Amino acid sequence: MKRREFIALLGGAAVWPLAGRAQQPEQTRRIAALMALAADDPDGPPRFTAFLQGLQELGWVEGRNVRIEPRWAAGAADRFRTDAAELVAFVPNVILANGTPAVAALQQLTRTIPIVFVNVIDPVGAGFVPSLARPGGNTTGFTLFEYSISSKWIETLKQIAPHIKRVGVLRDSTIASGIGQFAVIQAVAPSFGVELIPVGVSDPGEIERAVAAFARDSNGGLIVTLSTLAVVHRDLIIALAARHGLPAVYGGRLFATGGGLMSYGPDLVEPYRRAASYVDRVLKGEKPADLPVQAPTKYELVINLKTARALGLEMPAKLLVLADEVIE
Repeated sequence: MKRREFIALLGGAAVWPLAGRAQQPEQTRRIAALMALAADDPDGPPRFTAFLQGLQELGWVEGRNVRIEPRWAAGAADRFRTDAAELVAFVPNVILANGTPAVAALQQLTRTIPIVFVNVIDPVGAGFVPSLARPGGNTTGFTLFEYSISSKWIETLKQIAPHIKRVGVLRDSTIASGIGQFAVIQAVAPSFGVELIPVGVSDPGEIERAVAAFARDSNGGLIVTLSTLAVVHRDLIIALAARHGLPAVYGGRLFATGGGLMSYGPDLVEPYRRAASYVDRVLKGEKPADLPVQAPTKYELVINLKTARALGLEMPAKLLVLADEVIE
């Protein structure tokens, strides 16, 4: 074989494996998701869809280069544990975790699979990360809000119902964020001249009995702090507030759009889009330990005028001007 022919043949052979590699399908990565709400909860799919859209914008397409395995725990403690075990067994490259109970269940099972959380109020207090700037370990994500926002709820409640002397605070006392939110409200309550009564949200029976007992005395109002259980039981809480004629301020927009009087809190959907960017970075080789926990970038004031009229309340003009959304 002539030298020129040999070089040409060798060059062609070098191209073959490259061409073969170019025709290989993309490596499929695995993403698991542990969601706090039920699959049929109207507020659940929009959040998950925002996450999927965020992934797609970054080039991750279900069925092409990524497989996504979701679970919907519906706020039930046993479901969180069972679903977490199934997802860890799925051996994903990264897990999206919605809420404090989801992260807690997952961390009990794995300290190696990367976890990106959304809508967790106090990841440091819950023991998920040692600090926001340096998460360390396998977990990072996006907080729901800062505790200081809790003081705004009591301030706003007094603005819309100045006659209130007693405030029932619905919170989950089994999680650090439930204790923290109540502590902030408790610290500022004397300056507003109100007495606080804690109300647990562990199950529907407890909520109904406690709110009914609270409503027996006059001049009362409610503050519903943010937690997975409050969101899961929101229809009951909103109905009880209406039944007993109690003005109430809630920590999330979905309460006001569901018939609650007013809400002030973070956008609960946006963090899912932002979480997609962290999942993308993890899939590309970055470690959760090096990705700082981020705070919300958007808060919303939503007022339900229909509910205000039903309670015989006149909404202050300055609040209406500040509102991001007014429901007629």
